[in-house]
Amino acid sequence: MLSPYGMLSRYGMISPYGNQNRYAPDMSAKSKKGTHILPLKLYLGVGIALLVLTATTVTIAQIPLGPYNLVVAMCIATIKALLVAFFFMHLWFDNKFYLVIFGTAIAFLGIFIMLTMFDTMRRGDIYQEVAKPFQPEAVIYEKATPDTTTSHDTTGVIPSEHK
Repeated sequence: MLSPYGMLSRYGMISPYGNQNRYAPDMSAKSKKGTHILPLKLYLGVGIALLVLTATTVTIAQIPLGPYNLVVAMCIATIKALLVAFFFMHLWFDNKFYLVIFGTAIAFLGIFIMLTMFDTMRRGDIYQEVAKPFQPEAVIYEKATPDTTTSHDTTGVIPSEHK
């Protein structure tokens, strides 16, 4: 009985001698052309930038800017998303077309979320129906008069005046 490694190497799926597999194409020429290994200090720099931007978001949230707190928070969140996409997803070093398309999509997503939040935050200023009931004469809005002559009855019998 063969081990899993033996079965895979027997059928040519893996080879103990490197990429000498007759079924898999040799990718060494293509991979050397597009390979980029980023230095550790770049990853650490982007990570530190993300932490600084997170601390900035928390600090700015404590400052009362009114509706502009949302704008600042969404701008910082969009910048953080772009940093992750550009460096951790390696879009900065890939085809620039992908960088532009993905960066534009993230930027517009942030803009659309900001516009949607502005709309939902200010909706009460425009629509006065929010401040008052739709049917003021509805039964639910009738004022109940306190009845001091009767106490709470736990027998479950409805008094004749409420029938």
